Amino acid sequence: MNDPSILGPGAVDPLIALRPWEAPEVTSWGRLPMNAVDRRSGGLPLDGDWRFELLPTPDAPVGGPWSTAYVPGAWTVQGTDDLPQYTNVRMPFAEFPPHSPAANPTGVYEREVDVPAEWAGRRIVLRVGAAESVLLVHVDGRPVGISKDSHLAAEFDLTGVVRAGERATVRLTVVKWSDASHIEDQDQWWHGGITRSVLLYATDPLYLADVTVRAAFSGELRVDCRVRDARGALPPGWYVSGELDGQLLVQDREFDRFNAEDERVSDFLGEARMRTTVEDVRSWNAETPELYGLTVRLHRADGTVADTSHHRVGFRDVEIVGRDLLVNGERVFIRGVNRHDFHPLTGRTVSYDDMRADLVLLKRFGFNAIRTAHYPNDPALYDLADELGFYVVDEADIESHDHAHEIADDPRCLNAFVDRVSRMVLRDKNHPSIIIWSLGNESDYGANHDAAAGWVRRHDPTRPVQYEGAAKLDWAATDDASDIACPMYAPVEDCVAHALSGRQTRPLIQCEYSHAMGNSNGTLADHWAAIEATPGLQGGFIWEFWDHGILQRVSDGRPAGRAGAGLYDNGVTAPGYRWAYGGDFGESLHDGAFIADGMVFPDRTPKPAMFEHREIAAPVRIECFKHEGIVLGNHQHFRGLDWLAGEWRLDLADGTTLTGPAELPNLRPGEAAAVPLPFEVPQDGGEAWLTLRVTVAEDQPWAQRGTEVCVPQIRLRGPAVVPDVPVDGQVEVDGEGLLVHPLLTAAPTLSLWRAPTDNDELGGTAGRWRDWGLDALVRKVVSVRQDAGRSEMGVPPAGGWGSVTVVAEYAGTTGVVRHRQVLTPVEGGVRVDEEAELPATFDDVARVGTVFETGAGLDLLEWFGQGPWESYPDRSTGAPVGHHSVPVDELFTPYLRPQESGGRHGVRRFTLSAPDATGLLVGLDEPRQVSVTRYRAEDLTSARHHDELVPRPGCVVHIDAAHRGLGTASCGPDTSPSYLVAPGVHRWSWTLRVL
Repeated sequence: MNDPSILGPGAVDPLIALRPWEAPEVTSWGRLPMNAVDRRSGGLPLDGDWRFELLPTPDAPVGGPWSTAYVPGAWTVQGTDDLPQYTNVRMPFAEFPPHSPAANPTGVYEREVDVPAEWAGRRIVLRVGAAESVLLVHVDGRPVGISKDSHLAAEFDLTGVVRAGERATVRLTVVKWSDASHIEDQDQWWHGGITRSVLLYATDPLYLADVTVRAAFSGELRVDCRVRDARGALPPGWYVSGELDGQLLVQDREFDRFNAEDERVSDFLGEARMRTTVEDVRSWNAETPELYGLTVRLHRADGTVADTSHHRVGFRDVEIVGRDLLVNGERVFIRGVNRHDFHPLTGRTVSYDDMRADLVLLKRFGFNAIRTAHYPNDPALYDLADELGFYVVDEADIESHDHAHEIADDPRCLNAFVDRVSRMVLRDKNHPSIIIWSLGNESDYGANHDAAAGWVRRHDPTRPVQYEGAAKLDWAATDDASDIACPMYAPVEDCVAHALSGRQTRPLIQCEYSHAMGNSNGTLADHWAAIEATPGLQGGFIWEFWDHGILQRVSDGRPAGRAGAGLYDNGVTAPGYRWAYGGDFGESLHDGAFIADGMVFPDRTPKPAMFEHREIAAPVRIECFKHEGIVLGNHQHFRGLDWLAGEWRLDLADGTTLTGPAELPNLRPGEAAAVPLPFEVPQDGGEAWLTLRVTVAEDQPWAQRGTEVCVPQIRLRGPAVVPDVPVDGQVEVDGEGLLVHPLLTAAPTLSLWRAPTDNDELGGTAGRWRDWGLDALVRKVVSVRQDAGRSEMGVPPAGGWGSVTVVAEYAGTTGVVRHRQVLTPVEGGVRVDEEAELPATFDDVARVGTVFETGAGLDLLEWFGQGPWESYPDRSTGAPVGHHSVPVDELFTPYLRPQESGGRHGVRRFTLSAPDATGLLVGLDEPRQVSVTRYRAEDLTSARHHDELVPRPGCVVHIDAAHRGLGTASCGPDTSPSYLVAPGVHRWSWTLRVL
């Protein structure tokens, strides 16, 4: 970025000459120390349109023409030819650390700034919120500074460079690839640009350099201040004062005396400490996040105020006792999620409203913890976590996945590790929501980690430190850089075994588990049942919150950018657009749809797995049904049930539904009590389910009154068996023994295949199914036996009531399935009894069941069973049994890569109907897995994106005797053995009637 117009002919910019993008020893130059004084208000915002030029290399000349780029925002989603690229582990270029590729996109941002005249005599500071990955700063052509770390702000003192009342030209040069890229190798899109806000602010020459707040659960408050003067020596007589919601703080004279006696009084660094104790303090925790307002003032000798700092204070303790992580003395469950900064239009740039919407949604679905994967988030997120109530693992911007072990012990990177961790801690230390510091992610383990951990433990002994790489070799070790055993994707059986082994020395909280790629999160409820039943296990963080699909125009393959606002809804893009994942921007090196692994779609629409988590994390639960009534339990750690309201609902199989108000008992955390049965259950009506719909009683910061919190339920009575009685009639089949029915366009046949989920594909299961030929079974009729269907004096004919028995073989490449189908006329329709015998070679298939297709016009599905949202055998806790009604087009779940979806578990019966109420009714012999969509399995399997799918006019209906669980095998354990579909004989029965 040599600019002859500024530097003169032949001159070389000193910042360019340094080549900081290939100098790992250089983490900054001219950058001010990080601190916890919030300067976001009262400054001069510099967000908006800047002049912009994208250079091919950092040392290419700036020659125009200029375009414009919006700040904050990545240039990769603003119409440049440098497009987003996704890799998981692999670096996107071949060069080894610390080198970067010769083709290295470099963005030059420039604008004029009118420095306010009233800032004369004040200290003037430029703050760049985040730049990816190396930032070079010039003002009026003069080099000002350098910064690395793509996710922390950099501040530069411009006092000697600009003049109050005059105009200055600020140039920010951002180099995309650098030595720093090798330690920012996170599982996300690669972007380039200035991704957080830019601000110019001013302070008095005498200013607060840092403020450290420590607020204990006991109500004791300590505030430490560091004071500097931009002119050098501190003026005599300065002092600090503070108040907490009107309560004055007092100077800690013992601290002053110690500093004086120990010769710790400096001419240029002032230190002061204030204290107070709050009586009857309202403590902070994730359930009741009570905050106090703290104001710290720095005074000149004459008493006038030179500087002020505002903080929100939460009184709480965090400690590890034995193998338990305690908050305010309580062992809490960590119901967490990993969260990236992401927006489908702006990439890495997220607004305050975006972040608030993220946290509100998480709160509504039972999450209480966030891991800032894998870098410090925007400061506003921590403000929101303090306010709304989340436990936060604050993670440093360190991941050297592709070259992990080489970098972990590389002394050239020592400064970078310590710099990134320490600056995160210095910025965020006053947030009560942060309960754990993380040294980064997937960077092996070496001396650089130990150095960073040592700095943190010295600077902030009030919080534990975690790092998965340090603890992964021995969860019971006590001499590494992690205070917590925080594995990734460990089988829950291994976690339980460790907790029961007698060797456990520290808390076990998985930093990543239950990988949410596509149709996933199987066995989540089983996982949590084990956690809650096993002392020593405290939870973990689901991977992850977002599907990182970037909104892409199909016409030219470009990101839609900010112009795409409003072009998506309910997880689905508008026609002509799609959610892009790895490879969709033409990049040859990528990791495909592995970027789409979140609990929500790119527009923040919850996936069905969110409802599973909500029920698992329910604050109030139905424990059991006893003779004295329904036993309710409070499963919170700190809060009663007074903030909740309830309504009872009784669903009977015959369609009867009763509702009534529920008065929740006064239960302290952990208590349980019986309440009377709210209804007298009718003698008839069949199967009976009692549901407690729990809602917010009064407005909360994250939910309005009436917002649903959970829906625990219990079965009061089992199903009544009502056999279908054969009648005199005839069943019509064609020459292949296939049922002929006026409402069906494809007859019922055997199905063993599903459109592979991401877990099926990446876990290797789908490959085995293809090897077995399950996606292309060849049907051969063995026999068709049809009876006359007439009776005399009520005596059935020898072959039954007009029944047809069809035996067929379905041949794969490694085995043959023998299938028997008995079609019997019953009142109003036909009963289908089926039997399939799978050979031993088919030891783990997707499903065993029936598939058929209907004609057009049947657009409404109504059923009695689990719902209303999608559920599967190993992910069904969040789908209560009841009477549900959903349009067919809304049953399908639009996972970014088309795959098996839309299933409903535990269905007892269903109807498919047209607007005139005509259609079909299907009754099932027992609760079964059912799916109704517009797509065949082969339609989904052959498509990469939803814009490639063409809905069929009719419905594709699956009725499964057995359906394989979902698991999380795309990254982690597969489903449990109890959810696998085994070989051998499977039997099922269903009845088809015309409405």
